[in-house]
Amino acid sequence: MKKYFALLTGVLFLYSCTEDAVVVTPDPEPIVYTSGTANFSTYVALGNSLTAGYSDGALFADGQLASFPNQIAGRMALAGGGAFDIPLMADNLGGATLGGQQILGNRMYLDFSSGSPAPKTVFGPPATDIAKKLSGKFNNMGVPGAKSYHLLAPGYGNVAGVPVGLANPYFARFASSASTTVLADAMAKQPTFFTLMIGNNDVLGYATAGGAGVNQTGNLNPATYGGSDISDPNVVVGAIQAIVQTLTQGGAKGVIANVPNVLGAPYFTTVPHNPIPLDAATATMLNSAAAFGAYNAGIAQLASLGIISAAEKTKRTITFAAGAGNAVVILDESLTDLSGFNPALTKMRQATAADKIVLTAQSVIGTLVNKNPSLINGVSVPLEDKWVLTPQEQAEISTATQAINAGIAQVAQAYGLPLVDTYGFFNGLIANGVSLSDGSKITAKYGSGGGFSLDGVHPSPRGYALISNLFISAINSTYKSNLPLVNPLDYKGLYVN
Repeated sequence: MKKYFALLTGVLFLYSCTEDAVVVTPDPEPIVYTSGTANFSTYVALGNSLTAGYSDGALFADGQLASFPNQIAGRMALAGGGAFDIPLMADNLGGATLGGQQILGNRMYLDFSSGSPAPKTVFGPPATDIAKKLSGKFNNMGVPGAKSYHLLAPGYGNVAGVPVGLANPYFARFASSASTTVLADAMAKQPTFFTLMIGNNDVLGYATAGGAGVNQTGNLNPATYGGSDISDPNVVVGAIQAIVQTLTQGGAKGVIANVPNVLGAPYFTTVPHNPIPLDAATATMLNSAAAFGAYNAGIAQLASLGIISAAEKTKRTITFAAGAGNAVVILDESLTDLSGFNPALTKMRQATAADKIVLTAQSVIGTLVNKNPSLINGVSVPLEDKWVLTPQEQAEISTATQAINAGIAQVAQAYGLPLVDTYGFFNGLIANGVSLSDGSKITAKYGSGGGFSLDGVHPSPRGYALISNLFISAINSTYKSNLPLVNPLDYKGLYVN
């Protein structure tokens, strides 16, 4: 009995010692977020569709809520940031009407009903009416379609100018008056902090139009520019300098971003240059004298006479083979005009890997012209200039982009603003992707990469989260704030419907 008593006593002693040895870990101190040397109380974001949250070919409410400025504003709220008002569209369709007519198309989604995923437009009449003006002042001043100088243009929000292309339908919804400017309405909020991301549309319009616009480098009068033109870099940088000067004159601090490499977007990298499959009979017919055989003979004759070089002869010779992988036939305005020698020798050639076929060309390649089975777009009929970016056109875009970005860097330095390098970041995303905390990776692959939406130009909500973190990191580094980064996994990689 004594033995068992001693054993019980020992057990109780050990239990008591164990209880005494328990260490209670106190709850961690909550993180105190600070704005550092900045003031986030009134944050205003200026820009275009990238700032507005445009996605899948439209502007719609959920996309606006997932915009990078709204994501940043949510973090700023932890450190004294105030309300962030957005001129929300009336629904998630994305389209809009004016005078009873739909003038803006609905958004796209990835449809799986056919068994093969394909972009499809959401069906339904949109509830957004451009003429139904929104009241109040707004923090997100991103205006889809705006070029740099448009932010300074009086009347850019005049509803009466929308039908004739003299005003912007998105800005017309929430402009404070018919004569105001985007910048003036932004300043009406008396911002204490701003982000500015503008200038990509000054080259993007030319790119998405396949270079069918005009390179206006050297023309300093933007009133003469078309929607698909490249803006003169001096005009772009001058407008940005004027915007920054106005934003900072009252002591506001902010961040400025440069222009991304638009040519790396899926819009320009998805459709291959050689998507044409042919059977043997069709290939033989296309190579015959009744089709391209006569054209090739004419090119060869001019080469034999020394009128064109052997290299140009090779470049302009068009041949097809049985099987997949035939290159599309395109018009190339940079080619020598040979019509004076032979009217049939038009400026056409087959595309190479150096050409960029725009995303929307996939709905044209292989279709019939006027329902004529002998006239096939991209095969017997060359693709129009608007469907292809040639190397020369790409070089024009790259040259203008580099000049604009060099000017933006100078403006940032002159005003002591941190510069967000979206150009370098998106080049990295396109080349290598971005790894996430769950082991997945965001890439630029169309439809499945998670970085871009279905329009092939604008980011997905998850892609916008990556942009948010670029800005937040720049803000924290420069202004000694400690805003937490956004988790991209909290946002969609693609809207389904």
